[in-house]
Amino acid sequence: MPRPIIATINQNALKHNLSIARNLAPSSHIWAVVKANAYGHGIKNVWKSLIKADGFALLNLDKAIFLRDHGWDKPILLLEGFFNSDDIKIIHHYSLTTAIHSHWQIQALKKAKLLSPVNVYLKINCGMNRLGFQPNEIKKIWHQLRSCKNIGEVTLMSHFPEAENPQGVTEPMKRITQAAIGLKCPHSLANSAATLWHPKTHFDWIRPGIMLYGASPSGDWKHVSRSGLKPVMTLTSKVIAIQEIPQGASVGYNRNYCAPYKQRIGIVACGYADGYPRHAPSGTPIKVNNEMTQTIGSVAMDMLAVDLTNHPNTGLGSTVELWGENIKIDDLAVIARTVGYEIMCSLSQRVPVKLY
Repeated sequence: MPRPIIATINQNALKHNLSIARNLAPSSHIWAVVKANAYGHGIKNVWKSLIKADGFALLNLDKAIFLRDHGWDKPILLLEGFFNSDDIKIIHHYSLTTAIHSHWQIQALKKAKLLSPVNVYLKINCGMNRLGFQPNEIKKIWHQLRSCKNIGEVTLMSHFPEAENPQGVTEPMKRITQAAIGLKCPHSLANSAATLWHPKTHFDWIRPGIMLYGASPSGDWKHVSRSGLKPVMTLTSKVIAIQEIPQGASVGYNRNYCAPYKQRIGIVACGYADGYPRHAPSGTPIKVNNEMTQTIGSVAMDMLAVDLTNHPNTGLGSTVELWGENIKIDDLAVIARTVGYEIMCSLSQRVPVKLY
């Protein structure tokens, strides 16, 4: 028998979350963001559940080619653009749209020998200070792109550094608006947070990411608890051993937990090598046989311990929910001092995935 840990992907939840994005921005097209292997869910597992999106946005050429080879004929956007001028031939061959954020990319496109133009997303740096051109450069660059025979439609693109805050898009929108004066072109600005909370940013294309997978872009589940979003991934395992320990006995590495009284504990087949956060402290909520309890001791590579003292009906083989429908990944992330994004993306390849 295989090790009992498994991640299940709720395909209906994906479809539902996509419909919420559609309802929030009914006049916009949707890029379903599937970077980081669909936020750890596996692009092979989720893309068919997102076919009502208008396009897929990702980073890696191999994932774009996978989608094309499996019949996806609608747009695909490379969010970080290309990394080598040789990639342009692949982008052209597979009819991909590429972000442009550096002058060398423009020069590479000008020099490329193409039979037809490539659509591009011109990235504005509106305060994130990672990728993109300064707002005062945009008009000049836009006209430069429009004059290049290798470049087709140009869309303005940006990314908000703090759209989860009520005033988080105010200053960035001023910069974008100023940069775009006189330019007649589509806009793609809204990430998940802006899609949820800033309708004025929706424009022509929105780019929902984390919200599609049923977690909050702010890292706080309370902020989306009334949105209707549903968690897509649930990680479960089973109790594989039971220990009865006396008062004062330690549990796990470094003896950082000592039993305050006689305890009954369960050992669960899940650890940080499976993707569970290593820094989750004793007391992290966990569900065993549909009853809430908590972890105790350090999370190890392959196992963790849970308190079963007040759960006499649990035993070997009892089902454990690590995160998912009941244990929200955002709540787990807060306790472990990380973000839901990281936990999703940390799901190990050794964990089997089941679709339902």
